[in-house]
Amino acid sequence: MTTVFRIIRLFALAIWVGGLVFFGFVAAIAFKALPSAHDAGLVVRGSLISLHHIGMVAGLIYMVFTLALLATQRDTHPIRAAELVLVIAMLVMTGYSEFSIIPRMEADRMSVGGDITTAPVDSAVREHFEQLHKVSVRVEAAVLFEGLLLLGMASIHGRDDFDRFA
Repeated sequence: MTTVFRIIRLFALAIWVGGLVFFGFVAAIAFKALPSAHDAGLVVRGSLISLHHIGMVAGLIYMVFTLALLATQRDTHPIRAAELVLVIAMLVMTGYSEFSIIPRMEADRMSVGGDITTAPVDSAVREHFEQLHKVSVRVEAAVLFEGLLLLGMASIHGRDDFDRFA
């Protein structure tokens, strides 16, 4: 059963981290290939919202199965506590992006008629939108970095396995 729990949580995390990596490519291609920044922004926004939903489900799955591993007393490596801290941080940042950053960016976009690119570059709304965009990029990068770190940590199974490299 321990192996099944490890596999399930690794699949969930791989889907989330893989989605984060793929999202970076989708965003870059959308802004190059679509006819307007507005159209690209709509694609990126929709993709990011979907990615957040995937991430929240995957993070909860990871957390539940990590707790299950701890509860079985068959995998109580101290690194599991660090994993829980990381996945909770990833979930909190994803929630912050989904429920705070995106709605405020959307409010800025709607306040100028739905297309932020029509607002003057030096307008307060456009500057606020750009600040939020920078925060969003940093938050997603931090979630990706933590996810990659967590992928590495998830491969550590038992004390003997870890101590072999000490």
